[in-house]
Amino acid sequence: MDWIVKLAEGFIGMFEKGGETFIGMLTEIVPTLICLITAVNAIIKLVGEDRIQHFAQKCTKNIILRYSVFPLLAVFFLTNPMAFTFGKFLPEKQKPAFYDSAVSLVHPITGLFPHANAAELFVYTGIAAGITQLDLSLGPLAIRFFIVGMIIILIRGIITEKITTKMMKNQALKVEPN
Repeated sequence: MDWIVKLAEGFIGMFEKGGETFIGMLTEIVPTLICLITAVNAIIKLVGEDRIQHFAQKCTKNIILRYSVFPLLAVFFLTNPMAFTFGKFLPEKQKPAFYDSAVSLVHPITGLFPHANAAELFVYTGIAAGITQLDLSLGPLAIRFFIVGMIIILIRGIITEKITTKMMKNQALKVEPN
């Protein structure tokens, strides 16, 4: 019978810990998110949406910028999932690669800029909980996630663009009459 009591206590304990985590997020993270979202919206209004769009079009001309700076700006300013709308500045053949880059950045950016993808905070805070229990700073973790994320999105973007171009050429050959 003792094992049933321990099982029941463990089961309810899991929800108690979840409640503690939720209250912690509500009192610490939510106010930070509100301030960050307000700041980002203010920057967009101050700079002007037209200027941001013009800058985005310039970024897409260079393959390195297209799959590094461009997805970073999209995720930072528009957040997930609106960031993917930045693909409208790209030709069809580059849209899959942009999406691949942007979607691959929404987790690594969360440690430095939690407003970019609030849904990913649960993943990041879960990882960060282990670091904070060791009395270590979260800064180095967030920076490492971000740097590795930027490298990965660049590689993924370039490779996906090459694959997409090859597939489109192959499809065009199949469609052409003999």
